[in-house]
Amino acid sequence: MVITLTDQAANQVKEMMKEEEEGVRLRFGIKGGGCSGLSYSIGFDYEVNEELDMVDDINGIPVTIFKQDIPIIEGTTIDFKQNMMGGGFSIDNPNAIVSCGCGSSFKAEKREGAPEKC
Repeated sequence: MVITLTDQAANQVKEMMKEEEEGVRLRFGIKGGGCSGLSYSIGFDYEVNEELDMVDDINGIPVTIFKQDIPIIEGTTIDFKQNMMGGGFSIDNPNAIVSCGCGSSFKAEKREGAPEKC
């Protein structure tokens, strides 16, 4: 398994998926940008490219990951934390060598990206 979704994260994603159309998948990956050079991309998608995407079922959720991103996100845990200010997803990536204070931007040894202003 490339990534792990905690029970809290899986429950939150399942709740969010109820508002989407049939056949929706969670898409997780990375994109360039953010103050450290790379940012996480998490959202819903209906499209799968058999050549470019890896498809998996993680904690009962259909997940799509761009194959090119796997070396940078392998071993990542996605959690959902609730507090008095609301809730949000937190991402723990063992491949991140630098993380931004905002928690969504990072730098990986194998790919640095191009930093932007936060």
